[in-house]
Amino acid sequence: MAVTAADLQAAAPRMDEALPDGPDSLLDWSRLQAALETADPRPTQGWVEQVVGLAVEARGPVSSLGELCWIHRAGLPPVPAEVVGFRGPHTLLMPLGDARAIRPGSLVEATGRGFTVGVGEGLLGRVLDGLGRPLDGQGPVAVEAWYPAEGEPPPPLARQPIREPLPVGVRSIDALLTCGRGQRVGIFAGSGVGKSTLLAMMTRHTAADVVVVALIGERNREVRDFVDHHLAGSRRRTVVVAATADRPALVRIKAAQVATAIAEFFRDRGRHVLLVMDSVTRYAMALREVGLAVGEPPATRGYPPSVFAALPRLLERAGTGPRGSITGFYTVLVDGDDLNEPIADAVRGTLDGHIVLSRQLAEEGQFPAVDVLASVSRLMPELVEPAHWAAAQRLRRWLGAYREARDLLEIGAYQRGSNPDVDRALERMPAIRAFLTQGRDEASPFAEAVARLQEVAGGAVT
Repeated sequence: MAVTAADLQAAAPRMDEALPDGPDSLLDWSRLQAALETADPRPTQGWVEQVVGLAVEARGPVSSLGELCWIHRAGLPPVPAEVVGFRGPHTLLMPLGDARAIRPGSLVEATGRGFTVGVGEGLLGRVLDGLGRPLDGQGPVAVEAWYPAEGEPPPPLARQPIREPLPVGVRSIDALLTCGRGQRVGIFAGSGVGKSTLLAMMTRHTAADVVVVALIGERNREVRDFVDHHLAGSRRRTVVVAATADRPALVRIKAAQVATAIAEFFRDRGRHVLLVMDSVTRYAMALREVGLAVGEPPATRGYPPSVFAALPRLLERAGTGPRGSITGFYTVLVDGDDLNEPIADAVRGTLDGHIVLSRQLAEEGQFPAVDVLASVSRLMPELVEPAHWAAAQRLRRWLGAYREARDLLEIGAYQRGSNPDVDRALERMPAIRAFLTQGRDEASPFAEAVARLQEVAGGAVT
């Protein structure tokens, strides 16, 4: 903070006190020197010059990228804003709330710090907004520590190896796409294929100690429905962070970062956390809004380059740490079921596996509509016994053979005996479909899923 007239006045003697002799006695130079040594020479205040689109351009204050500022408004409380860029002498800010009543000349005040979120055990069972504030009307949360929203991932050599499976209660995933504690997996699907319902099954049936759910860009109705219906029986161990589609782009970005910071808090306490984010695509869309608002040129399909730099920074924060773990499941919306669109491609290259939900399987009545052949868990061979892995590969081989011969089968042109794998698939297909189908409220323990895989695919699984 700059030295003000009040500082000088405090360093000067009172007028009604007797002054000692000598010119140096008019000021207490030791106090003034201490004030100068601890002062921040940067101007901490500025003013709004114009608002262009989503961005507020201010003349000053001198601040750094990511720093929080307050924009004062006439007749309304000040609104927080984050520094998102610079343009010549102007500071570009993005409000974290309602931008009404911001006008040229509005006072802008820097805080000197970035965005942090209060964390603690009291978060369990609570619903928060995108800035980490209670949204459920149950009063404030007892804060035990403050974590930066945009934290740093653990160093690579500080991460514990992933050696233990994390059951999620979904039979097709646990048996055929086994995920480990600390693994990061993408769920790729178009709209209306059942990804949100699949995530709800995971939150109810997972073996994780804590579940953190981030709902990014969802409809308001869906947030209430998720909390009231999908968290039955698991809410006490769950934290929900919701930033609906009507919230500012920066709030939607912060929601993803806040949820990850909360998961990091529980991981640092040695807990095994399941982090579910729906969806990382809407997080990327919010990043695009901010990037374009500050003048960044669009690149691939309208996404500026900063989006593809921000995605791995967020995703790499999950995983194992020196003590606990964060197992991340991130949904990715694919336009027109195009799995090679830019965001899907970037996320798939960063994560440790991907699960594809098929619209065709959903239309045929299979739920969850997991396309086993298009999905992969990169760590599964290291997590399961060799017999389990062999049985899973055998079932995948039968599914692949059946898919290749499906056209011939539908027109009656396939002759039995032409392909042993197709013949075996035809015999086992009713059992395979029953195995892959699971009710929304049906729990499937890991051992039971492996046993059923053995029954369907044949061969001992230990």
